[in-house]
Amino acid sequence: MKNITILPADTYTVVNKTVITDKDKKMVTMLYQPIIGYTAVSLFYTFLDDLDKQEVMSTEQTHHHLMAIMQLRLEDIVIAREKLEAVGLLKTYYKKDNINQYVYLLYSPLSAHDFFNHPILNIVLYNNLGKKEYEKVLNYFKTPRIVLKDFTDVTATFDEVFTSVRGTVLEENKDITRQDYNNIQLNKSIDFNLIQSSFPTNSIHEKCFTSDIKDLINNLSFIYNLDSLDMQGIVRNSINEKGLIDKTLLRKNCRNFYQFENFGNLPTLIYNRQPEYLKKPKGDNSKWAKMVYTFETITPYQLLRAKYKGAEPTDHDKRLIENLLIDQKLSPGVVNVLISYVLKINNEKLTKSYVETLAGQWKRLNIETVEEAMKYTEKEHKKLNKINSKTEKDNTKISNKKESPQPAWLNKEQQLEEISDADKEELDNILKELV
Repeated sequence: MKNITILPADTYTVVNKTVITDKDKKMVTMLYQPIIGYTAVSLFYTFLDDLDKQEVMSTEQTHHHLMAIMQLRLEDIVIAREKLEAVGLLKTYYKKDNINQYVYLLYSPLSAHDFFNHPILNIVLYNNLGKKEYEKVLNYFKTPRIVLKDFTDVTATFDEVFTSVRGTVLEENKDITRQDYNNIQLNKSIDFNLIQSSFPTNSIHEKCFTSDIKDLINNLSFIYNLDSLDMQGIVRNSINEKGLIDKTLLRKNCRNFYQFENFGNLPTLIYNRQPEYLKKPKGDNSKWAKMVYTFETITPYQLLRAKYKGAEPTDHDKRLIENLLIDQKLSPGVVNVLISYVLKINNEKLTKSYVETLAGQWKRLNIETVEEAMKYTEKEHKKLNKINSKTEKDNTKISNKKESPQPAWLNKEQQLEEISDADKEELDNILKELV
């Protein structure tokens, strides 16, 4: 749900779309919590507690109720909710009114078998827990193997026990509660026309690219950050003798490709857009506000790729971005400002030591919002030029020294337009202004 301002007075109703068992709760705690965090899991359990005695639908509540019982800011609750949505445990519906209304649909967690075979969740769980803890969790869910080769199956069949007789014919019941799952949704999609056109005619089976295979390829391309050209070669190397894609081999080839490019590491997930509570309120149409909006809306990866004129950034630069987000724990919008600032004043170079020094300084100064970061760089830039000006007067040998280049947001003639999430070309045009 994009660009919708939520208020404490807005109401919500929880609807249970599934059957949540004690085993499901254990699944959420053991498997999902290492990925989405404690706050999101706590919100999931809070929604369960909101359900009425029939465990089907809750009474109407306000979001202030959530804030009170969870002792959280509304902005933190929204982030937790989005994480639940991202992993398929929740779907959100919204209706605009005098008091806005929300409906939250709860879904079951995946079974242990499906989770540990999921192309995204399994990999991230492994990377977040580490090998030792991951194996502990995996062993907990493993079914013991019993050798039955010396035994005979003597299980009775249904027709051996029961006989069919005339009775009342009942219609099929479709609305009975059952375990229901919600798949992970991705916006990113691989160009399958490009991949399929690369194969010679009749070299692959007509059922090679089923919907399940396409979903798997899209999931793998997301978690391993692969584009259509990367995936084209990987798929080619994953075709078996029947002309079909070997799923196991496809997973292995994607993993090997990523680890080769990333020094043996496996990927993880980050909440990679500026959180709503750190964004500037809407209504200001000034050039400054539009620049702030740009930094708040795009991801650091999108910014970096725009700096590369649409080409893939180097592994060095991508690892540096990950470090700022994960290790330094800077917000995505602040990372955008930091990267753009350093590129501008450092001759388009992202020097790791220099970037990390600035990142540490900004963290100590508790810079969390895009506006704070932009105002700080403006202040530092003026201070730097003042020092340079004084040095020029005191030292004739550097009298021709030029003023350091300005960050883009200090240029009062800067022309910007509102960006559109769906329009990459427009986004790139705006980002060119940051160069």
